[in-house]
Amino acid sequence: MRRLFHLLMSPSCRLVRLMLSEKHVAFDLAAPDDALAHIPAFTDLDGTVVTGLWAVIDHIESEYPEPGLVPGDAAARAEVLRLFDWTMGNFSEETTKRIVFEKASQSYTGSVSRRSPNMETIRAGREALRTNLTRLGTLADTNGFLAGRDLTLADLALAAHLSALDYYGEIPWADHPPLTDWYTRIKSRPSFRPLLGDRIPGQPPVAHYAELDF
Repeated sequence: MRRLFHLLMSPSCRLVRLMLSEKHVAFDLAAPDDALAHIPAFTDLDGTVVTGLWAVIDHIESEYPEPGLVPGDAAARAEVLRLFDWTMGNFSEETTKRIVFEKASQSYTGSVSRRSPNMETIRAGREALRTNLTRLGTLADTNGFLAGRDLTLADLALAAHLSALDYYGEIPWADHPPLTDWYTRIKSRPSFRPLLGDRIPGQPPVAHYAELDF
């Protein structure tokens, strides 16, 4: 059986879960193994072990090409990878790590554990988040999805981050209707249902987290 070693609130792990589900690839979830240096890690049917986000993405796209999540056209591919890189880099560092990684324990994110959340760090993350939500909504409203008319890796990457932030009620959806429409469409896809069932013991999600229409 294919196996994905993951952390519950890690956007990188959530992204891989979404990718596999979009491609209708059956897999089991497992807690991280001490022998694996990088999470997410994926074990395929033939025993191949792939570790680290970029390596796992490349493996999945190569071994399970349908439906493709990275366009073949050079210009379209460049835009998808640009948005993906920004999401997993800038957005992650400025927003997700400052909020989700402060609120969730190391065992669910892989972050350095803290005794209690640093509210100054969280406030800085919220400020960075506000500056990006309108721009992201404009992209989705203009293109249909973030990079064009079709769902791509860029959409799944951003949805992975927003889902973790939304678990804690950090997205002011009512203030950003275009982004809300986009996220509702992503959230309603069958691939997203397992994420909506995620629960951290002692930290339940906000009430609307699992609702498809909010």
